[in-house]
Amino acid sequence: MSRIDKWMWATRIFKTRTIAADACKKNRIMVGGVNVKPSRMIKVGDVIEVRKPPITYSFKVLALTERRMGAKLVPEYLENVTPPEQYEILEMNRISGFIDRAKGLGRPTKKDRRELEDFTVPEFMDDFDFDFDFDSESEED
Repeated sequence: MSRIDKWMWATRIFKTRTIAADACKKNRIMVGGVNVKPSRMIKVGDVIEVRKPPITYSFKVLALTERRMGAKLVPEYLENVTPPEQYEILEMNRISGFIDRAKGLGRPTKKDRRELEDFTVPEFMDDFDFDFDFDSESEED
């Protein structure tokens, strides 16, 4: 048996054990559809659901460990059983990018500024070579 926060840190699901424990406290970790505390003991065969918005990852426990390991060893300890629909959601979010940014959330990007300038500045204002003179003397004659 192993604590869930230590196992998630050791298998590199989270960067630090503190972040893993905080995820448990914020009800982002579930085992068998039930939210768990950081001290929850897990066993081989458990399926752990990790909610990292916008998607929920699912991992099956293949072996227990409390020692952090290299990334190459991780597949010996967990199996990613995340449904493909979750990855489709992730891909859709990546494609949409900042297009759906709500009004007032952050500064406009450089691209946004350029598009706004193209929309607001009339095309004829770019050319300052006028074909006529603004000579006031010729009007008085």
